Amino acid sequence: MTEDQQAVIAFLGEPSSYGPAIGRVDIIETHISLVFLAGDRAYKLKRAVKYPYLDFSTSEHRRLACEAELALNRRTAPALYLEVRAVTRMPDGKIGFGPAGQAIDWVVVMRRFEQSSLFDALAQTGKLSAPLMYELAGHIANFHAMAERRYDLGGAAALAAIAETNHRCLTEAQHAGFARERIEEIRHNSLQRLEAVGGLLDQRRAEGKVRRCHGDLHLRNICLLDGKSTLFDCLEFSDALASIDVLYDLAFLLMDLEHRGLTEFANVVFNRYLDLTNEDDGLPALPLFLSLRAAIRAHVTATAMDRATQVEKKRQMACEACSYLELAARLLRPRPSRLIAIGGLSGSGKSTLAAALAPAIGARVLRSDVIRKRLFGVAPETPLPASAYAQQDAGPIDWIIIDAGTGPEACLATARGALAIR
Repeated sequence: MTEDQQAVIAFLGEPSSYGPAIGRVDIIETHISLVFLAGDRAYKLKRAVKYPYLDFSTSEHRRLACEAELALNRRTAPALYLEVRAVTRMPDGKIGFGPAGQAIDWVVVMRRFEQSSLFDALAQTGKLSAPLMYELAGHIANFHAMAERRYDLGGAAALAAIAETNHRCLTEAQHAGFARERIEEIRHNSLQRLEAVGGLLDQRRAEGKVRRCHGDLHLRNICLLDGKSTLFDCLEFSDALASIDVLYDLAFLLMDLEHRGLTEFANVVFNRYLDLTNEDDGLPALPLFLSLRAAIRAHVTATAMDRATQVEKKRQMACEACSYLELAARLLRPRPSRLIAIGGLSGSGKSTLAAALAPAIGARVLRSDVIRKRLFGVAPETPLPASAYAQQDAGPIDWIIIDAGTGPEACLATARGALAIR
């Protein structure tokens, strides 16, 4: 039994609740929250809901989740997250803000920003760019580098639990039109891949690669704030679901870009992140990571669809949920591996050709100069002294690209078909 929030929702939807200067309140709804936009502030209320992966059914649960949301999101968006505020029932029975009365619910108060600054909106209007995604990848890499290491969570067992939760939620979705055989295919192939990479996942956890990450890193949870890419609205309700392999965190963004047909940008983020982090050893698990993320979006979209009131909106959401399900299945199907080598003298256009090929085939580009700088412990843009380059480096072959395909053995990023090395 969940609590009735109708009185709280009515109060938050009333402009007078925020003072005489507010003439309008806009509302954004998701399957787990309501965001009330009033003036230059946003007030986020968690719905009184309970799902297999979260429990907001009581006011106390929602208070704890609000406090966690504030603390965790201040890691990446301190200027955006302001406070947690109580919604109280006054002695006269009215509902309001303030210390008087009994707290009956809680909201996270945020600085409001234009919805057009969301990366989701930028993608829809064609305003995403390679330089912007390049900068975003660096921002994510820096965040992951500073995130708390968790040696008690993550690993193969955690991924197996996610796969089973996905299967349960997909099976229970009644109205999205999911094909039963597709759900079973995803479960079978997920567990098969997990068996193959389980040892790697546990090894990466032992090496500190499982960290308290964002957990919900798709385009709608990234915005431009004061001209900089900003991660917000991280997964706050479960340490277990957000304490994950850093590549599993990144996989949500890569999957989202792939689902939208923005493979070029997925490849930019993929290569830039790996150039900065040296996480290539985790690539055998990436197809599984991507598929799990797509399956999550499938059942989350199906759940949100049940709350939609317009028939056309329901139809659109059902189509979107099914497209996520198909992507989850496709990402686990093996495809041939390939290798492409590009050689030539300095200045002959090797890097230009590699950059043009990589997005089209989903390639991981390995560049000899970046690898050399990594060995020296410096960033890819840092110049090295002449002594760092041996005479034999001036030979005719200077670039190599390895295209390893998109299947599970290929360890790639976008399921399009390649891995690239220089």
